[in-house]
Amino acid sequence: MEEKKILIKYHSNEIEKLKYIDDKSDWIDLRAAEDVVLKAGEFKLINLGISMQLPEGYEAHVVPRSSTFKNFGVIQTNSIGIIDGSYCGENDIWKYPVYAFRDTEIHVNDRICQFRIVENQPKLNFVEVEHLTSKDRSGFGSTGIS
Repeated sequence: MEEKKILIKYHSNEIEKLKYIDDKSDWIDLRAAEDVVLKAGEFKLINLGISMQLPEGYEAHVVPRSSTFKNFGVIQTNSIGIIDGSYCGENDIWKYPVYAFRDTEIHVNDRICQFRIVENQPKLNFVEVEHLTSKDRSGFGSTGIS
């Protein structure tokens, strides 16, 4: 697989540089670039301390780490963050939107989310038809089992 070059600017000297998660995954951890104190029910955009210029035709998907809720009691408010290739200016700083379910503190350099780079969806041509020919699965959120 061809290695892609990503230009990155760090806005903080306190956070660790980006790297793959212990060489076990193609996801990369992101860290808080600020100390945050949240009370239950509060919302905050947490500064991640980086700006990037992604390769042409790619976007970043930002999601929680599996331990984020357990460790900090926060969830990502938009379920998944999409950073498209046009968000690439020097001051287009990545942020992580969270909602606190309990009083919590997040400190500089805490790993709070992760991302991966994904190729943009190809151009699609929607063709309207009267009927679809595939078999129904029979249910929403199921494999046909009631």
